[in-house]
Amino acid sequence: MSENPSEENVTSIIVGGGSSTRMGFDKLFAQLGNQTVIEYSIHAFIECSFVSNLIIVISEESRKKLEAIISKIKTDKGISIIEGGTTRKNSVAKGLNLLNDKCSYVAIHDGARPWIKPNQIIKVLECAKEHGAAASGRPITDTIKKCNEDSTVIESISREFLWAMETPQIFRCQLIKEAYDFIIKKGIEVTDEVSAVNHYGKPVKIVQDEWKNPKITFPEDLNSTPPSH
Repeated sequence: MSENPSEENVTSIIVGGGSSTRMGFDKLFAQLGNQTVIEYSIHAFIECSFVSNLIIVISEESRKKLEAIISKIKTDKGISIIEGGTTRKNSVAKGLNLLNDKCSYVAIHDGARPWIKPNQIIKVLECAKEHGAAASGRPITDTIKKCNEDSTVIESISREFLWAMETPQIFRCQLIKEAYDFIIKKGIEVTDEVSAVNHYGKPVKIVQDEWKNPKITFPEDLNSTPPSH
């Protein structure tokens, strides 16, 4: 196993095919500082020498906007755009279908998480190289309560051992392809790739992100300070 991440051949799949109904507009193209939301993720992976190419999954309606953005980015890395499916699982599956034979690891990232930094991508990759599967996350520090359908608290939940999942989630290429083949065959829906690999019966290690990297969901999320790589 290489100790130098730059020697690995990593494909980044950036998932951005959601409907953004809670935002009222496509959050990936919202302005955050001097860039759009999705540009921060694109640039973070471009800055990683071990990333050989990027696959961006986007809605049909947003394709032309993304093409205009990418046309202005100077990079020697290949960037492919594909249209997403009806679910996250289907969108990621479409990205996995484009992987080439040289791919050794796949880094799957939410395009709506712009606060990702290259250093964290490197840390997650190094963990994935050791264990086969790794994901970025943060331990939960808030008090957690379970409520009923009327929003009445019915139970306190210990936050010990609880983690908020983030991205990227990085896997050996063959492992994530096998996991996705398994969940598709079984008809299992997942909200992230860690769940797919867990359903396949394989463990995933979590790498703590020192820099909070939430998914942009509501308009007020755009008021946060833009990331600096």
